[in-house]
Parts: sequence; C-alpha cells; structure tokens
Amino acid sequence: MRVCGWIIRKKVFGKIVILEISGDTSSKPYVLALKKDREPQLFELAKELPIGTALCFEGELAPEQKSKRGVEYIAKEIKVYSKPLEPLPVDTIGKVPALLDTRIKYRYLLLRNPAEKAIFKIRESMLRAAREYFVKNGFMEIQTPKIVAAGAEGGATLFPVKYFEYDAYLSQSPQLYKQMLMSSIPRVYEITPYFRAEKFDTPRHLNESWGIDAEIGFIESEEDVMHVLENLIAYIVDYIRKNNEEELDILGIELKPLSVPFKRITFEEAVEILRSEGIEVPEGEDLTEAAEKKLGEIMASKGYDIFFITRFPWSATGFYYMRNEDGTTRKFDLDYKGLELSSGGQREHRYDKLVEALRDKGLNPEGFKFYLEAFKYGMPPHGGFGLGVERLLVKLLGLNNVREAILFVRDRNRLVP
Repeated sequence: MRVCGWIIRKKVFGKIVILEISGDTSSKPYVLALKKDREPQLFELAKELPIGTALCFEGELAPEQKSKRGVEYIAKEIKVYSKPLEPLPVDTIGKVPALLDTRIKYRYLLLRNPAEKAIFKIRESMLRAAREYFVKNGFMEIQTPKIVAAGAEGGATLFPVKYFEYDAYLSQSPQLYKQMLMSSIPRVYEITPYFRAEKFDTPRHLNESWGIDAEIGFIESEEDVMHVLENLIAYIVDYIRKNNEEELDILGIELKPLSVPFKRITFEEAVEILRSEGIEVPEGEDLTEAAEKKLGEIMASKGYDIFFITRFPWSATGFYYMRNEDGTTRKFDLDYKGLELSSGGQREHRYDKLVEALRDKGLNPEGFKFYLEAFKYGMPPHGGFGLGVERLLVKLLGLNNVREAILFVRDRNRLVP
C-alpha cells in the first residue's frame, strides 16, 4: 500500500522513531514505528525529518495495532518530496490550540489536523447526501447565474460589480431563477454560494456562504415544501451517522437521528411564547437573533430541538411569498437549537398578485420584468427553500462559529486568503 501525506507528529524513543502522518484518505493519522534494528536506513532518515515534511511511504498494515490515535503501518520504503523551509506557524497535531483567527488564516495547514479535517469531511458528506436525496426524489440539479441584475430581496445587502455598461450585483440567492424554472421543470435543486453585503460581524454571519436550494412545482401548500426539507435534513443526518463514524469519533460527537415530522408552531404562537418569558417582539417584525436564541432554548426544554415557525406576517417577508386572507403568509423558518437554518414557503404564482406584491413592498415591477415574464405562461403553484450549509454543520457538530464550518472565510474583515 502506498500512502502520501505530511508528518504531523514525531517522537524519538531511543532506537525507535514514531511518525504520525496526515494522509490523503483517512481522517485518523497513519502511524509508522521505525526501529533501528529492523529498518536501519528508514530509522536514520526519519530521525532527520522535521514536522511538516511531505512524503509517501510503501508499507503494510501492522499485525499489532498499538497506536491509540491512528492506524499503524510497517514501512518498507519512504520517499521524501518536500521539507518545510521554516517551522510551521500552527500546531497541526492540535496539542497547542489556535485562536479562531489563526485557524482561519492557516486552515490550509490545519487540515492536516485530524479534528479539522473531520469537520470538512463531514461537510463533504452533507453535500453528497443532499445530492443523493434529491436524485432519489426526482429533482434535477441546476446552476443559476451569480452575476445578476436584481436581488431576490429587492435590492438590499447587494454587492455591486462592474459588468460592462450595466448595473449588476453578486447573487444573494437563486430564488428568482428557481421560480422561473417552475414554468418547465417542477423539481429543481442547486448547491450554491450566497453573497450578502451585510456588515454584521457575528458568529452566525458570513458575506459569502453556501446553501442547498430547492424549488417544487404543483404543490398544494407550504406543507409540501416543509415535508421535503425535513426529510432532506433527516436523510443528511442518517448519511453522516452511517458514513462518518471515524470523523464523529475524532470530534467526540454522538449524532442522534432526527425523527420527522418536525414540530410546527405559528409565528403568532412563537411571539406568545416569547412574551410569556418577558421578551417583546415588535408588531409586524421578524424575530431578532436574541429572540430566536431564546425561543430555541424554550422549545428545547419542551423536547423540540428542531422546529418550524409558520405563517409569518406579510410585513416581515419577501415580496414573493403567497399571502393568506388573514394577512399572514405561507412563509416558514426552520430553527435548530436557536439558530435559523432555513427559510422557505409557498410563492405567489399569480402574475397580477405578484405585481401587486412588488408595489406593496415599494419595489418597481420594471426592475423585475425578466422574472415576471415567466409568470405569464402557465406558472403552477410552487414553493421552495434555502438551507444554510455552514449553519447546519455548526449545529450538527456543536461548533461555536460559522467560520469554523467553511474552508476560506469571506466576512466583513476578510478578503484573503
């Protein structure tokens, strides 16, 4: 067997050199115990290799596994490709904890650390599981533009870009394009970046994040959309439990399965719960982060870690949500342990009602002409959602900050690396 990687730990005990190597396939390190009397040349070579050396070794699984941290091999050959020019700026074994800023700056090196690598192998599984779920349920994967002429939220928090003689922006969401496709493909999904020019600098905000987006046509109500979303998340959790036992073990995480359906409460019920705890929610406004967190604590005490909030007031939603006769909308949020993971609902598919909604929100329908045109040619009732990849990973793994859940961070203060 040939394994390639980097030395993350080295110990010399008399006539034995032990190397721990962060390899290309396993989250746990490969361990070589090189004995002077058994592999004299390899022993002498290993003694001189610094932490961070890039190498490959040929070897076989050791018959007796003595290492508690990794998988032990007996090496027959070692080929050195590169040695670090200076000591590494971070401890890739994790013995010396690094501050979050340092972890972000040197994540490309810290991925040699088993725990750091485990986070991103689980992230990879999340996306693989999502694709598998959608394929099994008849969805088509799409790719929508990331340079757009209008924002899904009507112009707020957009990054302007130079696009020849036109005004253009980075896409906040594939929302409008997903809806347009409902005129011909009734089940679509996209794994996509979101770009939002919000100036927040909190543990839950990024300016470039990733989402799992879906849109479904010919629905009866938002319940059809919620059903897809809750089953998607339960599928992702089951997939990780089955395929990432090694990574969960490294992180010390016991990931429990999620049972569906998830609890549902209306926005009005959420407000009543919060007010009973002395937390005021201004009339017609969305929940603040503090209120969201408190609601999560209250619901968890009742046995509901994950739950939907439904029937949001029109004043607190995007223009594209369908309105009910009582002034509420068919919008929902999905909250998990006090953090909003997803928003979605049933959209307005009737052309005249959609134009009316744009005007009611103070938006000019002319700016959305490309989008509105799709609603003239037999648009079915439809709905969808966007699910935050980093936010879901944070909650599944008990991380403290969304910046721990994305490889290269783009936030208010970071444009490199």
